[in-house]
Amino acid sequence: MANDSVGKTLTVALLLCVVCSVLVSLSAVGLKPLQEQNKELDRKKNILAAAGLLKPGISVIEAFKSIEAKVVDFESGEYVSDIDANGYDQRRAAGNPDMSTALTGKQDKAGIKRRADYGLVYLARDESGEVSRIILPVKGYGLWSTLYGFLALEPDATTVAGLGFYEHAETPGLGGEVDNPAWKAQWSGKKVLDDSGQPAMQMYKGTVTDATPDGEHKFDALSGATLTSRGVENLMRFWVSDLGYGPYLKRLRNSGV
Repeated sequence: MANDSVGKTLTVALLLCVVCSVLVSLSAVGLKPLQEQNKELDRKKNILAAAGLLKPGISVIEAFKSIEAKVVDFESGEYVSDIDANGYDQRRAAGNPDMSTALTGKQDKAGIKRRADYGLVYLARDESGEVSRIILPVKGYGLWSTLYGFLALEPDATTVAGLGFYEHAETPGLGGEVDNPAWKAQWSGKKVLDDSGQPAMQMYKGTVTDATPDGEHKFDALSGATLTSRGVENLMRFWVSDLGYGPYLKRLRNSGV
């Protein structure tokens, strides 16, 4: 065929597409283990960061050796022994009707529609072997997206040690300020539960000071991002309630880890 014929042009284009498709497929398959490894490393990094355990000069892998993953039954608050915590995907389970529970409109304050029947918890231990942090995966809807993050609590299972979101699509400069280190720092020392063990976190328009009534339960709302702030409040209250990790946290307060 002549070089400028339609048939030869189509043949070359087809062969080029086939070769490119094969190369892309081989690259995807070959790089998948590395992608999974990086994904796992990023998860561990976010857990450590939320708990304030990410230290300069110490690798993520080394720092994560102090973290123990467990699976909890949301209904009873007890640990589940027949599910491998290292292989359990709570996010995927929430989308599986056989492994999750549909929430009613009244229950679904966090806007997640379904809650997995079992939840992950991460226990950080100090050099003496005592639990220093209780780290819980949390999620909830803001203005434009579902925010995914980790809430770290002190051993009393009530006081916040840290909070971090690793995935969301909130407006940069407004709701996206949930990533601002200064805003996240205010959570440390707050109490997620009141004296009766009920969710108590509240959005506050203004600056929370020592003089603010009930200030230990309030956080500064994000300026210009009321709906994102309310979303954070709702997801926090949901995950420490009886529908979330509430039964587990109650058991910790009563009998320890």
